[in-house]
Amino acid sequence: MSAAVSTPGGANPLLQDWTAPFGLPPFDALDPAHFRPAFEAAMQAHRDELAAIGASAEAPSFENTVAAFDRSGRLLARIDAVFYNLTASHTSAALQAVQREMAGPLAAHDNAVYMDAALFARLDTLHARRAELGLEPEQLRLLERIHLDFVRAGARLQGAAQKRYAEVMEELAALTTRFAQNVLHDEASFRLELKTEDDLAGLPGFVRAAARQAAADRGLDGHVVTLSRSLVVPFLTYSERRDLREAAWRAWVSRGEHAGEHDNREVARDILRLRREQASLHGQACYADYALADTMAGRQAAVQQLLGEVWPRALDAVARERAALEEVKAAAGVPGTIEAWDWRYWAEKVRQQRYAVDDAEVKPYFALENVVAAAFDCAGRLFGLQFVRRADLPVYHPDVHAYEVRDAAGTAIGVFLQDNFARPSKRSGAWMSPLRWQSRNAPDGGAELAVILNNNNFAKGEPGRPTLLSMDDVRTLFHEFGHGLHGLLSSVRYARLSGTQVLRDFVELPSQLFEHWATVPEVLARHARHVDTGAPIPEDLVRRLEAARRFNQGYETVRYCASAIVDMAVHALPDAEPPADLCAFEAELMAAQGLPAAVGMNHRLVHFQHLFSSSGYAAGYYVYLWAEVLDADGYDAFVEAGSPFDTQVAAALKRHIYSAGNSQEPGAAYAAFRGRAPTVRPLLEKRGLLAAEPA
Repeated sequence: MSAAVSTPGGANPLLQDWTAPFGLPPFDALDPAHFRPAFEAAMQAHRDELAAIGASAEAPSFENTVAAFDRSGRLLARIDAVFYNLTASHTSAALQAVQREMAGPLAAHDNAVYMDAALFARLDTLHARRAELGLEPEQLRLLERIHLDFVRAGARLQGAAQKRYAEVMEELAALTTRFAQNVLHDEASFRLELKTEDDLAGLPGFVRAAARQAAADRGLDGHVVTLSRSLVVPFLTYSERRDLREAAWRAWVSRGEHAGEHDNREVARDILRLRREQASLHGQACYADYALADTMAGRQAAVQQLLGEVWPRALDAVARERAALEEVKAAAGVPGTIEAWDWRYWAEKVRQQRYAVDDAEVKPYFALENVVAAAFDCAGRLFGLQFVRRADLPVYHPDVHAYEVRDAAGTAIGVFLQDNFARPSKRSGAWMSPLRWQSRNAPDGGAELAVILNNNNFAKGEPGRPTLLSMDDVRTLFHEFGHGLHGLLSSVRYARLSGTQVLRDFVELPSQLFEHWATVPEVLARHARHVDTGAPIPEDLVRRLEAARRFNQGYETVRYCASAIVDMAVHALPDAEPPADLCAFEAELMAAQGLPAAVGMNHRLVHFQHLFSSSGYAAGYYVYLWAEVLDADGYDAFVEAGSPFDTQVAAALKRHIYSAGNSQEPGAAYAAFRGRAPTVRPLLEKRGLLAAEPA
């Protein structure tokens, strides 16, 4: 630990020993002013550690170079993890200012790490001799991954090229921070006030309650619709006020597209321009080629093949679904064409008519606390985990619940923090993040337990009333919890290989796979209880939900694939200069692909945070579909075994997927679990895209 650093408020708590149980951060003692001096001290400590490795008089070995590098930077990592979490989950103007201020210096530090010539020379020597070093499989994997991290970060570049690469990465860090803050501004500043009973027409009680709570959270009376997905989607689904649906929809899809200080159109162009230059410095024709080089897909052709398999089938399904919507609309005597703000409204009418499934009937069986209990129960039955609520553990917001996670023997294996509710200080979406990775290569020679955080953005119920979830919300909670389990169950030696630090098109497998258990009949029978009566969900309703499972999947698949196609197209452009008008590029491409205007896209480029708030999913949004091939095929292993909780299949799943981290090549890991490579047919069956069946 570095020596204490003083700040205006006294000793900096970020640089002290964290004495809370499990070494959790002292959230209540933190102030935005603490972060810059803490980052500066931690970056210096990291540079000192790396300088010692690079200057060692000993010949490079796995232990004194590779394992030592993996151990380095723990102080910086813990500060960065806390900072990332706060700026995403509970930010403020002061934190955002620090985020903008530190984006460049932190990127410069990363450049200094991965362009350290002495350190890379030692790694390069070991990598060249890796076959003769007698390394264990995990050691070999670590050497290969760290060496590749250095190469992909510009370690092989020389002179002016390396200098320019460092400048590009610093500029990108500033721009991606700005992009994310612009989206948060547009989301936080929008509110559609519903002032009269007519404004509320068609909204069931649970939507009214959520809108009333959203108003209260903003110090307003009445009802407010925000751009939180858990509120705006139900509003678009039920509101009889077509004009208000259109207003909400236009605000939702135009985030980041407003002239002025928070306009993302030029920000996104600048990011694309720099990514193209980054790829060129690596000798790649476009950014997509650079990004895909370190994925399971490997090349654009593999991605296009998958999208090409699904896209036309999804368009056919959308045509069938639209015909059903038009039929119901005509029967209701409503003239005009179906627009993008109408689809969900009329789809709900079809769903109720065909399947007798209504969210107003379904949601009372899915109180948030029961869904959390269901997820914990499934983790216990599959993997032997116990989640013990710990009110004494420090958290950064009253909405966050903390749990000690124990294995079947009662031994603590980690800490799980769950933050479920939307608020103005929180970015949209849902995600998992670590406060600490699991490893057995700590600087003191010991082990480090994982501390894993799940964020959701559910619309909070009114005071004294449970929060009720839609089926989409239920799947989201299970999805993020699947990521959480990937982090918590990690059992590797080295931090770089821990948890979800796997190839991007493999990382969604554990999360999407876990979604399957959300609708297992015996899980529903145990946990889907009526919020008022406690009665179990009726078997008839479960059957209706199952029958409706494939309903509107053409719509959902087209929206997802449209965003994946645009992502790949814009990052595959070989030109140094991106399109002058990204919105026009997007519209023209989608028109050429046959995207129906009434369907639209999951994310437009101007607010596509997967692509532009970091590089994580840039030229990689396809990964959800790639992973769905794996998860649909993988869940069939339980179907074939005759039980969703088959112990042998669960043990193999834990060993090869959830616990293995990045210690094994992902294709080999999947084959070790499944006994073979995956096939695409289970995905097509899951989405109802195999036959021209009725929606």
